[in-house]
Amino acid sequence: MNTVSPGWQQRTRLLLGDEKMERLRGAHVLVVGLGGVGAYAAEMLCRAGTGSLTLVDADTVQPTNLNRQLPALRSTLGRRKADVLAERFRDINPDVRLTVLPVFLDAEHIPALLDAAHYDFIVDAIDTLAPKCCLIAEALKRRIRIVCSMGAGAKSDITQVRFADIWDTYHCGLSKAVRKRLQQMGIRHRVPVVFSAEQADASAVCRVDDERNKKSTCGTVSYLPAVFGCYLAEYVIKRL
Repeated sequence: MNTVSPGWQQRTRLLLGDEKMERLRGAHVLVVGLGGVGAYAAEMLCRAGTGSLTLVDADTVQPTNLNRQLPALRSTLGRRKADVLAERFRDINPDVRLTVLPVFLDAEHIPALLDAAHYDFIVDAIDTLAPKCCLIAEALKRRIRIVCSMGAGAKSDITQVRFADIWDTYHCGLSKAVRKRLQQMGIRHRVPVVFSAEQADASAVCRVDDERNKKSTCGTVSYLPAVFGCYLAEYVIKRL
């Protein structure tokens, strides 16, 4: 395996120090969902020097992704997002240990995924309810640390993005749905999330019939999902 000069991490090491950099290098983070939010979270983890990443997403790059998603370029249209990001991350750090799973993560497959390796942290950037809540439940059962992204759609104010416990969120439709589902599952544990306290723009939401497990889609702007992803990465990096 090629070895990158230590110089590429010089600025991060100057800020964090050798001991914390070694912790990052020895860590394994699972990132589920590589869309507008998850891809940025994964890249920030890679650039910070996280040693092992497992990337899960079966989606391919579509023209509608070009306004906000990291792997979306004219040259990558039709390719799997997970494959595009794997190439990109190896170009950043050839020593990064990647496991690439271009699969749709249905609820029944989540226990096997979480038992397949030792994960120091999980980043949940899933935008569909059933697998999202199942991932949270199975992570809590195994005492694997997890941080989750809530809805970034139909919003545009960066200053309203913040960390919270899922039970303390507001003005977020996805958070409300997740809370309700977790209660139905008998779960009332603390779940750290990134959410926006901004009221969603109702005019930016429309119904869809041709997307897997989705009944509606929301308007998005280039910068906000990226901010959510950076928040997720910060949460993980500081705790590793």
